[in-house]
Amino acid sequence: MSLVDNIRPLGAAHPAGPTSTAQADERSRRAGRLNRLRAGVLGANDGIVSVAGLAVGVAGATTDTRWLLIAGLASLVAGALSMAMGEYVSVSTQRDTERALIARTRRDLAAQPEVEHRALVSALEDTGIPSDVVEPVARSMERHDALEAHTRFRHGVEDDAVASPVGAALASLVSFTLGGVVPLAAILLTPPALRLPATLAAVVLALAALGVVSARLGEADARRATVRTIIGGVLALLVTYGLGSALGVAIG
Repeated sequence: MSLVDNIRPLGAAHPAGPTSTAQADERSRRAGRLNRLRAGVLGANDGIVSVAGLAVGVAGATTDTRWLLIAGLASLVAGALSMAMGEYVSVSTQRDTERALIARTRRDLAAQPEVEHRALVSALEDTGIPSDVVEPVARSMERHDALEAHTRFRHGVEDDAVASPVGAALASLVSFTLGGVVPLAAILLTPPALRLPATLAAVVLALAALGVVSARLGEADARRATVRTIIGGVLALLVTYGLGSALGVAIG
């Protein structure tokens, strides 16, 4: 068996079949899950910290529950819509850029196949494939699917793994809302004297839970990231509460 026959982990060297199609589908599903996971984690984290920060800041200036409710709900709705729209625009821009690159690569393959072939050979050599076998490897990959070989190994883009902006936007919208509800409920359901410690506790627990869930879904160790996130969230709450208290005293 030649090295060309063993190159399937890098790119399919055999004609397309049920296995390669299943692998492509799995890559697409995995990319979609990671895209939604990223958007969901960022949305939930932002919802927890930003809504808590605003609510605690207002709580530092007033004990009137009506103003806390108004400020909290406004922050929740505006933040969720802003996160969803920002994620949609960001992922749409990324998707358009990747699709434009795929289209340009398709045109270049049709117009100057040998120039593109040499570029693929160079890219494969950079991955560590020995120079004495890289030529047949590149030819074999191009015979299977030239466009996929060039976009994947030269540009790091796969057509079946282009992110969905709608999925990312919905993940951000839902996760921001769920994250923001936690500190908002804590600050509205506790008496004024306990609002700050109760909200701090709710934020710490929510961020810790978010770190554990995201680590399990992403199959990673997120202990350090979770600690950093908790420290950042607590600092944000303390700063906004201090500013709110100072403004409340000055205005009052």
